[in-house]
Amino acid sequence: MTIDPDGTKPIYIQIAEWLETEILAGHIQADEKVYSQYQLADMFNINPATAAKGLKLLAEQNILYKKRGLGMFVSGQAYDIIRQRRKNETLLDLARSLLTEATRLGLHEQELIDLIKSLYRQQQNEQKGGEPHDRRGGHGGE
Repeated sequence: MTIDPDGTKPIYIQIAEWLETEILAGHIQADEKVYSQYQLADMFNINPATAAKGLKLLAEQNILYKKRGLGMFVSGQAYDIIRQRRKNETLLDLARSLLTEATRLGLHEQELIDLIKSLYRQQQNEQKGGEPHDRRGGHGGE
C-alpha cells in the first residue's frame, strides 16, 4: 500500500486504515504485535509522530492495546470491531448510492438483486482460483 500525502484524507488515518485492512486480511492476528511507529514511519516514509497518531487512533477504538515496554498489540475483538464499523459505514453508504443510481436508471428490484448476485458469484469464483480468505494467517511485523 502507498500513502497519498497529497490526498484529502489525513496520513494518520490512512495508516490506521492500512493496519485495519491487514487485520481483516488475517496478516496480523489477535494478540500479535503490530509494527512500531518507527517501523511504520520507515515503511511509508512519514514522520514517526504521524504513525504514532494512527496507532493511537486504533487504540482509542479498542482495536489495539499497549503492553508497557513491548509495544502495541491487536485486541481479541479487533476483527469484529473493524468489520462491524466498515459494514455500518462503508457498505451502507455504497448500498445507498447503488440504490439511488438504480432508481435513476429505472431498474426493478429483481434486476438489481440479479446483478449483485452475479457479481458476487463472479468474485467468489475468482477467489477460488487464488488463495481463500483466512483470518488465521501470520505476519512478521517485528
